[in-house]
Amino acid sequence: QVQLVESGGGSVQAGGSLRLSCAASGNIFSANFMGWYRQAPGKQREFVAGITKSGSTNYSNSVKGRFTISRDIAKNRLSLQMNSLKPEDTAVYRCNVDLPNENGVIIAFWGQGTQVTVSS
Repeated sequence: QVQLVESGGGSVQAGGSLRLSCAASGNIFSANFMGWYRQAPGKQREFVAGITKSGSTNYSNSVKGRFTISRDIAKNRLSLQMNSLKPEDTAVYRCNVDLPNENGVIIAFWGQGTQVTVSS
């Protein structure tokens, strides 16, 4: 069982930056995929950014060029650098890690989330 704890959220003005971190309680070196998702009030959860086991990254079109996802396997940590923030980035951000169990079945683990609020 892996527990994920996000940190780094807060309130900023448009154009500002925040860096989110996701600390895992266990090893994430075998993770197939790690990502960040967000959910704004009244909206569905949406994918923000992800990184595969091989290190390939992908981003939603809405954040491409502004956000950067990274990982530190040795520290069991996933990060999201968010620059040029916009009011529409306001949401609860959650990290996700997909890990294989002892039978090879992929299990999705989620953090509780951290609030990001961007004011205009």
